[in-house]
Amino acid sequence: MRYVLLLTTFLFSTTLFSQTLDPVKWKANVEKEAEDTYILYFKATLDKGWHLYSQNEAETDEIAPTPTEFTFNNTDQTYTLLGETFEPKGIEKYDNIFEMDVKYFEDEVTFSQKIQLVDKSIKTIKAEVFFSVCDDEKCLAPEVVEFDLNLTGEAIENKGDASAITEEDRSKSEALFVDIKGKDKFKSEAVEKKSYLNIFILGFLGGLIALLTPCVFPMIPLTVSFFTKGAKDKKKGTFNAILYGFFIFAIYVLLSLPFHLLDSLDPEILNNISTNVTLNIIFFIVFIVFSISFFGYFEITLPASWSNSLDSKANSIGGVIGVFFMALTLALVSFSCTGPILGSLLGGSLSSDGGAIQLSFGMGGFGLALALPFALFALFPNWLNSLPKSGGWLNSVKVVLGFIELALAFKFLSNADLVEHWGVLKREIFIGIWIVIGIAMVLYLFGKIRFPHDSPIKKLSVGRKSLGVLTLAFVLYLIPGLTNTAYANLKLLSGFPPPLFYSIYEKETHGPLGLNAYTDFEEGVKAAKRQNKPIMIDFTGWACVNCRKMEEQVWSNPQIIDILKNKYVLISLYVDDRESLGDKNKFKFLKPDGRVKDIRTVGDKWATFQTLNFQNNSQPYYVLLDTNMNMLNKTTAYTPDTNEYLKWLKQGLKNHTKR
Repeated sequence: MRYVLLLTTFLFSTTLFSQTLDPVKWKANVEKEAEDTYILYFKATLDKGWHLYSQNEAETDEIAPTPTEFTFNNTDQTYTLLGETFEPKGIEKYDNIFEMDVKYFEDEVTFSQKIQLVDKSIKTIKAEVFFSVCDDEKCLAPEVVEFDLNLTGEAIENKGDASAITEEDRSKSEALFVDIKGKDKFKSEAVEKKSYLNIFILGFLGGLIALLTPCVFPMIPLTVSFFTKGAKDKKKGTFNAILYGFFIFAIYVLLSLPFHLLDSLDPEILNNISTNVTLNIIFFIVFIVFSISFFGYFEITLPASWSNSLDSKANSIGGVIGVFFMALTLALVSFSCTGPILGSLLGGSLSSDGGAIQLSFGMGGFGLALALPFALFALFPNWLNSLPKSGGWLNSVKVVLGFIELALAFKFLSNADLVEHWGVLKREIFIGIWIVIGIAMVLYLFGKIRFPHDSPIKKLSVGRKSLGVLTLAFVLYLIPGLTNTAYANLKLLSGFPPPLFYSIYEKETHGPLGLNAYTDFEEGVKAAKRQNKPIMIDFTGWACVNCRKMEEQVWSNPQIIDILKNKYVLISLYVDDRESLGDKNKFKFLKPDGRVKDIRTVGDKWATFQTLNFQNNSQPYYVLLDTNMNMLNKTTAYTPDTNEYLKWLKQGLKNHTKR
């Protein structure tokens, strides 16, 4: 009776409050190739944004995707498998979290297995597929789908025999159920959608920096004066200057359009470009060359014939088209200064999730920053008098950009190092190089180092002093990154240096970040009762990308790690753990839809435990409870905002104190 009540409660709760996901549908069929040869087809159709991983993902003790596996029940040897199960090419890329190349499939994929009958009288082939799927925010626990394939061509999903459920199975199923109280008090909050504002602002800041270079800054008064004084009337001149600014903005946005074409042909091509070892090394070399050029040892220019040709067209054509060619001429002439900045923007955008869309936002911000002065000074020509005169300070700006380009170059070398596992640029070495570059920049700003085009410094300007102090402060901020302490994380640079686990220090931990994490629910609850502490259940997975992101980027916050270590008892339940439960502990679980799930592994147990008690099957997923199984706060999932996650933990502690 209790088992029936358990299923009724589960069915009711999942109907009203279900957050369980089922993003992949499987179908199978059989094709006869010869008298005794057949091909078995298994087709997976995935919802948009979900990934199914290849069969060929390596099984390691490290963080790795869960490979797709096909098993054929052929104990009687009534047929033989001809070759391996075939899979199509798929998408291959390097994953920074897994620190390895991964292969996965999107939308739909068909696997096939050729067999040859030994016993021609058999009518059915039994097969099963073990798999896990992830999207950009979460992974689902691995599942097994079983098939009975009729050699006449029909395939039926084997849902299991409900009549085979024994009293022992029912008893073990009941043991998974926990009477969680207070669910109705806490509502889940909607997840905010990602904004492209940040990349636009970064592009805009890059454009502002480009304005201060010797290639662009002197052009502002010259070009504005040409339009306002060279036109037949003031109104026409102002219009042309504003149009000129608009065309500058449009040209930089247009530069991103080819990447949209590449993105539409293959959504992963931009990411493949950004993680390609050869291209990253080329970017590294190019940025080194850019930095040396900015230091003044040589000049990078596009062929003069290009700019001369465009300039002559601008003068001969006139009108709107002539103004466009003038804007295009500026873009080419200023390339030696804007090229490295645009290269940084290109490399950064292509390595992030937004791809071509982010690149367009970044280029738009860059173009807008370059265009605004021409339009504003045309509208308010008196402002030109307030502009500082060109001089040695422009060269100083260029040299500072050289130091920045030199630092950025090592990011590309780091990408190649991570892909190939060279171990050359471990996190501490990378940060050490940045510290050396930062110190050199400080010495330059305070006049201790000079480059070829620098004039002797008689007196340090306020700008050089201020920037020198800021750079020194940044260098001091980097120093803890060389240590093996809680302050080594450098949150402001999260995601830019190599990850925390790519370190010269060997760390032995019992849980994430050295935390003491229980991997069995009952053991964790007993420990919480002994210590009189609340519980945090961490539904996680070895192959869960965003679980690692949360641990590295959010849990590593000193306040959060202190709370998890001292205020809560952490129970980390791995839903993809393939460790066998042992014959005595295996059982069959009857789902509300009538399907039978075999609970064979530790992961099977905790995945079912999560779905049964919290009507959710995605990871990461976090629950706060007291030892009487009262909810202490709403459940939460992937929360990259450190402050929001800290507030969530503190509210749980506050609610626990009230009880």
